[in-house]
Parts: sequence; structure tokens; C-alpha cells
Amino acid sequence: MKNLYNSSSNLAIRRCHLGFLLAWICGCFSVTAQDHPRLILTQEGISQIRENLGTAPLFDQRLKMVQMEVDQAIADGMDVPIPKDMAGGYTHERHKQNYSLMQKAGNLYQITEEEKYAVYVRDMLLEYAKLYPSLELHPTHRSYATGKIFWQCLNDANWLVYSSQAYDCVYDWLKPSERDLLEKDLFRPFADFLSLENPRFFNRIHNHSTWGNAAVGMIGLVMGDSILINRALYGLENDGISAEEKDNDEGFIKQPGQNTAGFLAQLDFSFSPDGYFTEGPYYLRYAIFPFLLFSKALANNRPDLDIFHYRDDILMKAVYALLYQADARGHFFPINDAQKGMSWLAREVITAADIAYYYGGNDPGLLSIVHKQGKVLLDETGFVAARDLARGIAKPFHQKSIAFTDGADGNKGGVGILRSSRSEGEEVCLVMKYSAQGMGHGHFDKLSYSLYDEGGEIIQDYGAARWVNIEQKGGGRYLPENKSWAKQSIAHNTLVIDETSHYEGDIKKGEANQPVPFLFSSQDDMFQLVSAKDTTAYTGTDMHRTMILLKRHALHPPIVIDIIRAQSGGTHQYDLPIWFHGHLLSTSFDYTTQEDRLLPLGEAHGYQHIWKEAVGRSKDQHAQITWFSRGKFFTASMLVSPNDELILGRTGASDPSFNLRHDPGFIIRKKEAKDPVFVTVIEPHGAYNPVSEIPTYPFSRIASVDLLHNDDRYTAISVKDKSDKAWTVILANRYPSPTIKHKLTIDQMSYTWQGGFHLLKQ
Repeated sequence: MKNLYNSSSNLAIRRCHLGFLLAWICGCFSVTAQDHPRLILTQEGISQIRENLGTAPLFDQRLKMVQMEVDQAIADGMDVPIPKDMAGGYTHERHKQNYSLMQKAGNLYQITEEEKYAVYVRDMLLEYAKLYPSLELHPTHRSYATGKIFWQCLNDANWLVYSSQAYDCVYDWLKPSERDLLEKDLFRPFADFLSLENPRFFNRIHNHSTWGNAAVGMIGLVMGDSILINRALYGLENDGISAEEKDNDEGFIKQPGQNTAGFLAQLDFSFSPDGYFTEGPYYLRYAIFPFLLFSKALANNRPDLDIFHYRDDILMKAVYALLYQADARGHFFPINDAQKGMSWLAREVITAADIAYYYGGNDPGLLSIVHKQGKVLLDETGFVAARDLARGIAKPFHQKSIAFTDGADGNKGGVGILRSSRSEGEEVCLVMKYSAQGMGHGHFDKLSYSLYDEGGEIIQDYGAARWVNIEQKGGGRYLPENKSWAKQSIAHNTLVIDETSHYEGDIKKGEANQPVPFLFSSQDDMFQLVSAKDTTAYTGTDMHRTMILLKRHALHPPIVIDIIRAQSGGTHQYDLPIWFHGHLLSTSFDYTTQEDRLLPLGEAHGYQHIWKEAVGRSKDQHAQITWFSRGKFFTASMLVSPNDELILGRTGASDPSFNLRHDPGFIIRKKEAKDPVFVTVIEPHGAYNPVSEIPTYPFSRIASVDLLHNDDRYTAISVKDKSDKAWTVILANRYPSPTIKHKLTIDQMSYTWQGGFHLLKQ
């Protein structure tokens, strides 16, 4: 059994056999017989906690805080309103508070044995049992899967994930007649609504469906209902959705003979073999909660599944992948539809850190994250993490340079992260995205990048055009500008041809294609590199981007070298934007401002949302812009031609509801260009002390950026600083293998090397 789960040699065959095997297992095994609680809390875990209270200060502190919160809620009285509001409205937020309070009260009852908490859970659940049978679909009707308590089934699934835990904690305390009432009028109809009545919500591969699978499975485990448990694990066998509808929805798996829906299929298809979640870290942060909670419940009740070892420990890999996809502050990279500011402090990541520590081998590095979070779960995983933290065995969690693959089989592009070693609190972190589309939450931003230091963004990704749970902004939903701006290619730091987004902004084309990783090297901290190619974003055009993190004593902090080659066989307009974070200080070129009347830069594909503020040209082959952000100076030094338009712009055009941030950007535009090469050096330098009012190193140290050679086989560039130190980088454009030997002559100088790149310091 365990060997089958851990095999990764032939994933397709493994999935096929696994489906038959697990179906057989489900017929032979039932839920482990034990009293309640048996879902997230267990009798053994509760005994451990009760006997050792006072030995884990962080756990004790959390317990006291939750007691104060729930005691106040009991004193205030409960409210179970008739649903009517979108996200952020009173009824929406009230029902969210209710399920959270019930879950906390259930835990408190088990830990403290104070009956008032069980009474609170019972009375709240009975109120919902009265309300639920009377509910029609939520009056908003604004979702593809409209809920009853909330405006979408996703939030209803959240309710059931939390409430099933509360029910489990008071199950044995309740009268049999009360359990019968709750299960007949509330829990079984609720589970059937999420699954049988909403197959498009329940049977897809998507973070929404993960919540639905977990909700149905967890309440099934509490009630000992094998039908619901199997439905959660394997999905609906006959979902009633036509083949044509499934073909038009990227969330449905179209591979006969495999598990195509349900929780196990989510584990098979949502992650690459190294744990990368195809919807991006923001959505992994959200989905990791039901993934881990349901898995913990399965570990307690279905040990035959060995769920935490499923697919080579894929859930533990996912937790680490999530933690690596964050900047030095722990803020997740805003890949795809992501709200900025989400971090390791999120409740879902608290859950991830505790459960991963408990089930994943007690990694002391995770304890340092637990310490930063300052909160733990009120279960045995949170207790053990808090206990071991108090014992002083925590070690720093080291985020490292890493390349993630994308796609269930790891063959759909990926994401490369390069990090400089932190010294004196400083870090430069480069994120290059060459992944698959990311399903419905994906953006048209192949070969894009973002750049961070220890304080946050240097070159930013816009993230999503959405105000989450802010009712005034579209009920907290995605705004129209999310499609017209945030998803479009020009909104990202990537190459845009003929003012048209990648794949013409068509998600079906985007889902069918992706870039190809070319080279990743991070063994040498002084010279790290990530490179990928794309041949599908534009018909007949090849794009190749290589990004280098170069650390030399003369260049401190490290610099980023960005090289983009495009080949199309004809002439086109090429735009390369840099969405810098901060305030423009200076340029090395003259420009003309649009003082009298600002106009949008274009009419479609996101260009309609950019104010064209100024246009300039460089008199030579080099151009620089310098900006200031969070007390630091940054300069982009670029290889340009005198014919290139250098455009200064800002988001916010064609935005009548003021939904967009007004962010500055810079665009290099090459008109009627054939097979262009873009070379840019991003350089952090110096700082400004507002107390002493003294700047240090406010000017760039880069003197020139030159293209020495470019053809199908090799590209060579040179970067020279103002002290006449130079760095020459040669890239092998065809063969990245480290075993292949290369030779190139430039200006009568011969270079020989082995591998996909060569660095020469002069």
C-alpha cells in the first residue's frame, strides 16, 4: 500500500490503478471505531493537552484569548440572520463569525470541559437547523454555484468545514434526538446541496471544489456516513454535466480511467510533483486549509489511506512550496488573481505550520514561523508546536533559491525563484513566472517577473483588481478591471507584441499552452540564473528570457540582469514594461510630458487603463531611470536605440469607478522591429535617512550595458560600472546542458566554456 502511494515513476498508471484499489479498500474498511471527538480533535490528543496545560505558553495564551472571545460572544447573544448580503455585508460576515465561534466553542468544551461551550454550539446549530430548510438560493444569484447561507457555495462549504468540527466536539454530549434533528434537517441536506445539487462546484479540480470535498467528507466522518465519505474522496460518478460543458471548463479532467473528481483527484491534479499549486500561492494559502484539515481527519479515521504519504508526501511538499513562495517578510508573491499583503500570519498558514510540523517530521525551522505567527491551533498539533517552541529547539526557516515545475506531471512550465544570501538584513529576491495558465485565476503573463528586497516590492506584479470582502467595491468580488487590466499582459513585466496580450487574452488558448523551462542554476550564490522559452503566446514568435542575479563585492546589493530575445520572422511593435514600485527621481533622457491632456496609451488589452504621461528618446544606446521607494534608491539601466520610444505612464485611465491603483510604469517601445533583444540591469543602490536627511549612494554605479553578440546559438552582453569593472555574460541559446562545450569569438577574442552560460569578470 504505502509503496504504491509513494511511487512517482508513472503517474498516469498509478492514478488509474489507485482509483480501483481505493474503491476496493472503501468497500473493505469503515471509519475507525472510536467515540467523539474523532475529526480534528481526538480523545488521545485532548488527554495530552489537559494533562500538560501550563507547559506550552503560546498554547495557553491562545486558549485564554479564545476563551475571552467566545465568552464575550455568549454574553452578547447569538444572531442567525436570514441571508441577503454579498461578501462584506452584515449577514455574510455574521454567518462567518458564527461558524468560527462554533468551532472555537467546540474546542473549548473539549479542553476545559465547561458545559456552557457545548450549550452555545448546540443552540447555534439548532438555530441553523430551523433556518436551513426554509432557505431558497441566496437572493444575489451572482455565482456560477449560488449558495444558500452565503452568495456562493464556496462560502457554504466553509461553513460546513467549521461546523462539522463543532458538531464533532459536542456529539456525545448531545441527546440522540438532537443529533437526529441536526443530521436530518441540516447536515445531510447541506452536504447533498453542495454535492448532488451543485456538481459543477463539487466535481471540478479547483480550490472551490477542494472546500466542497472537504466539507462533505468531514461531516460524513463525524456522522459515520460512508456514502458521504466516498462521495468526498472520489466525487460524483454521474454528475449530469455534458461532455461539451466539460470541454469548455478547464477544471474538469478529461482522462478516462482515472479519478477525475473528488479529494484524491484534487491531490493528483492540483499540484505538480514538487508541490506547486497551479492557481498560485495566494490560492494555495486558501486551499491548504481544507486540504490539511480533511487530511488530518482522514488520518484519524481512515489510516488505511495513509493520506499524509499520498503521492510522495504531496501535502508536505505543498506546505513548503507555499512558504518558499513569499518574500523576506513572509508576504506571498501575488501570482495570478492575488490580493497583496497576504502572509504567513494568515489563519490558513497557522494551520499549515502546525500540521506540517506534527505530521512532517518536526522540522525545527517551522517553529520559527510558528513563533512569528504568535498563534497555534487548539489541538494536539498546535500544542506540540507550542511545547517544542518553549523548549527552545526552533531554528531559522531558510527560504532558498528554487525552481518549481507546474502541472500534475511537472511538464507545464514552472516558476523560478532566485534569492541572494541575506547579509545585514538585506536580500534581493527575483521571481520569474513561466508557468501554466493557472486555470480561471491565471493571468496572461508568460515569462514575466517581479523583484523584491527585504522590505517588499522593487518591481511589482499588480496582483488582482479586487477588494476582498469590501462590500462597496463590487460586493468584494473581482472587479471588471480584473479582466480588462490585471489579467492582461501589459499589466505585467513581460514582452507584449502589437499591443495584444499573450494568446490574445483567450483562456482556452492559454490553458492549452505554456512556456518551457530552459535553464536554472543556483548552486553559486554569486551568479544565479533562470531561463525559459515560449513559442505559443504569439503565433509564429519565439521568446526567450534569461534573468541573472549577479552578486559581486563591487555590486552590493546584487544586481539583476534581464535579457529577452524575440524572433518572429517579420517586423512588429514590441513593448517591454517595468512596473516599478516607488517615486520616479530622474531619467538619463529628455522627454515631453502630456501636460494639457492625458490620454490612454491604447484602446484594448489593458492599454486603455494606462495614462500616457510622457514620451522620450535616448540619444545613444543607453537609458536609465532612477526611482525611490521605502528609503532606498533603484536604477534600471537599459540597452536602447535612438528610435525607441521611452514611455512614462501610470495606471488609472478608463476607470470611472476608481477601482485601480495609480501605479507608475515605464515602457520601452520598439516599433517596426525585427527579432529585437532587450537588455536591462536592475540595480538597488544606496539609502536615505530621513532623520539625518543624508542620502548615501543615490546614483547608479552602472556606466553601460552593451550587446556584444546575438544569433541563434549565442547571446553575449557586457555590463560595466563607473570604476571600469566589467562583467561579460554569454548564453548558449540552444543547448543548456552542463556537459556540452562551447566556443565563441567576439572581436577577435575567443571564449571557451562548458555548460549553458559563461561569466567573465574583467
